[in-house]
Amino acid sequence: MTTWMWIFIMAIIAQRLGELYIARKNEKWMKSVGGVEKGEKHYKLFVFLHCCFFASVITEASLNTQSYIQPNYFLLLLFLLLQIGRVWCIHTLGRFWNTKIIVLPRVTVIKKGPYRYVKHPNYIIVAAELFLIPLLLGAQLTAVIFPFLHILLLKVRIPREEKALTRAT
Repeated sequence: MTTWMWIFIMAIIAQRLGELYIARKNEKWMKSVGGVEKGEKHYKLFVFLHCCFFASVITEASLNTQSYIQPNYFLLLLFLLLQIGRVWCIHTLGRFWNTKIIVLPRVTVIKKGPYRYVKHPNYIIVAAELFLIPLLLGAQLTAVIFPFLHILLLKVRIPREEKALTRAT
């Protein structure tokens, strides 16, 4: 992998670790005011999937026989637009944003920002990232496998999240 690729992937990993910090802080607050976690069992699968994703991207990009991969600026622009969407999602939910399903009884579901247009915008963004990041790094196999696995997990998560949110309001 080239220097720009290492910088790119390390920046994404740092971003994800920062988001986990925010999520943990929000989780503590939500639970302190009566929040209840749902879907704990499948959450571990998401963590495992994302760890495997980064391992797969790094491995496949490192094994790529092309001596130098130039950044694809169109894909990079799409990735940056996705990051704006990610920040919009996090900002819109504020203290309610989390990587886990945590609900507060009698709190209405937020329907502003990107949630005004789509119920689960962050899941769409993550699926697109799981496709774009590997493509940017020349890891085509990873770009096919991980969005598919993510969608399979969402078939479990979204119904559980919907059920939890419906019962909480």
